[in-house]
Amino acid sequence: MKPQGVVTRGTTNANRLRRVDSWIAFALRPLLTTVDPPLVVDLGYGASPVTTLELRTRLARIRSDVRVVGLEIDPDRVFHALPYADPPFLDFRPGGFELAGLQPVLVRAMNVLRQYDESEVDGAWHALTASGSLLVEGTCDELGRLASWVLVGPEGPRSLTLAARLSTLDTPATLAERLPKALIHHNVRGTPVHALITALDDAWQRAAPLTAYGPRQRWQAAAGALRDGGWPVLDGPRRWRLGELSVDWSCVTARS
Repeated sequence: MKPQGVVTRGTTNANRLRRVDSWIAFALRPLLTTVDPPLVVDLGYGASPVTTLELRTRLARIRSDVRVVGLEIDPDRVFHALPYADPPFLDFRPGGFELAGLQPVLVRAMNVLRQYDESEVDGAWHALTASGSLLVEGTCDELGRLASWVLVGPEGPRSLTLAARLSTLDTPATLAERLPKALIHHNVRGTPVHALITALDDAWQRAAPLTAYGPRQRWQAAAGALRDGGWPVLDGPRRWRLGELSVDWSCVTARS
């Protein structure tokens, strides 16, 4: 089966995807613990398989028999990853949006669609969820300090999560630089996603007096204020303290 897609830049670093992995292990735990056995695909892992290895290690803490398959279009990247394979729990294969014919319960595709045109996003989402898989798709900076991702089901996108390393966060507005491809070009005045980022940033500024108690307390106050202001926030203090905020997709849809 010929891989579908184009070769990405392949930039990767250890722990770059730690925040999204932590969220997957928390938010999608019911899925991973009820399917027997769960198969997870890491699409477009890049020039090094390190983040695929980390994904397998983190998910194995909640399900020891989880199978993770890393897919890459570039055959050289697959070749160099093979020494790290640990069948049947960890494998690497050539593949793209067709998922090499696999039918996983979950696909992680970070920093992949960012390199495509926005017009190609819907088609990619559909291809990656056509067999019933859930998809976690988004972007992050090179060190994983700023990230965002969309949870997509066969019916379409469900939620958007923003995540940051709070100890280095200057302002939530910085997260706009790492919005998923489906949203990043819509972050202009008058759009829903711009309104969300602005509201979060305003709440962060109003919580400035809590800076003395640490950035976690400030972020939690900002997230709580956002929820109290009527935004459909899906999580609570347990995730807020980690620098996360998840909202229902309906409030940020680019097609307002």
